[in-house]
Amino acid sequence: MRMPQETNHKLAIVFDFGNVLVDWDPRYLYRKLLDGDQAIEQFLGEVDFYEWNLEHDAGRPFDESIAEMCARFPQYCDLIRAYDLRYEESISGPIWPTVEVLRSLKDAGYPLYGLSNWPSDKFDLVRPKYEFFSWFNDIVVSGKVRIAKPDPRIFELLLKRIGRPARDCLFIDDSPGNIAVAQQLGFQTIRYFSTGQLKQELATLLPDNIFAT
Repeated sequence: MRMPQETNHKLAIVFDFGNVLVDWDPRYLYRKLLDGDQAIEQFLGEVDFYEWNLEHDAGRPFDESIAEMCARFPQYCDLIRAYDLRYEESISGPIWPTVEVLRSLKDAGYPLYGLSNWPSDKFDLVRPKYEFFSWFNDIVVSGKVRIAKPDPRIFELLLKRIGRPARDCLFIDDSPGNIAVAQQLGFQTIRYFSTGQLKQELATLLPDNIFAT
């Protein structure tokens, strides 16, 4: 395990990735495979897609889960397999305005950390494509540690790895459930809705006016 190396006195900024820095939505893929939004929503609902995806976030192998899902939903087996085989098509790319916020924080000397729900092999597939992942001091990916947010243990694991108390960390995430757990553990938090809103909240929390208007 990586030993804590950070001695920076500045607030540690902890970013979620999906739909904060990277635009992920399975609909981007399924719009290529199904005819119309109604068919997409029916499929996602019937297979309980997001609960199934959370299993991968927590470390379950795709091969294992796909076999089970195809047995349960044989009519959707090709669509289920497509998410594994064509995963990158569920990502439209970085959310560039938020990436620029990340760059500003890096340039201002803030230690940056990632705490993301992401299947391990899929993160390894995507990570080399985007330089900004190299800006982080450390990244905790749920699929690698086999614990997914909002489980408090993944937050505690992050704190142990970076050698920081929760009160010295600002956690940014779009999920209200994840934000609620982080607050209970003592993190400062910002629930992400948009880049503009994020910059406004950072301007009120950070002392060096890098986002002041």
